[in-house]
Amino acid sequence: MYSSKNNTIIHITDINGSETIAFSSGGRVVLAQRLKGTPTAAILAAKQAAQKALERGINAVHVRVRAPGGHNGPWVPTPSAQFAIKTLITSGLKIGVVEDITPIPHEHCRRKGGKRGRRL
Repeated sequence: MYSSKNNTIIHITDINGSETIAFSSGGRVVLAQRLKGTPTAAILAAKQAAQKALERGINAVHVRVRAPGGHNGPWVPTPSAQFAIKTLITSGLKIGVVEDITPIPHEHCRRKGGKRGRRL
């Protein structure tokens, strides 16, 4: 699950990550572009992905949540991720492990903003 302020993407794969079982995102379930990152879109996307997974015979998942991260992005997933996880549970999937795999910068590139920083 990838959760940023602009979109929420839910991708269900097999245990190795090689075969896609279900995929859904906030952009697939809402009409307006500005609504892709909202919790409502995340709930609808999670319902859609859970429905497809249950049809394929998957009844338990491990959740790996990712935020944009890196040297410029936020390192905390948005609240939409929490709503999506709750929706996966209420849709009938069993949740095993929930882990955060957001990339943390180390020895990274220079942060954008220039020598004097970001001026407002």
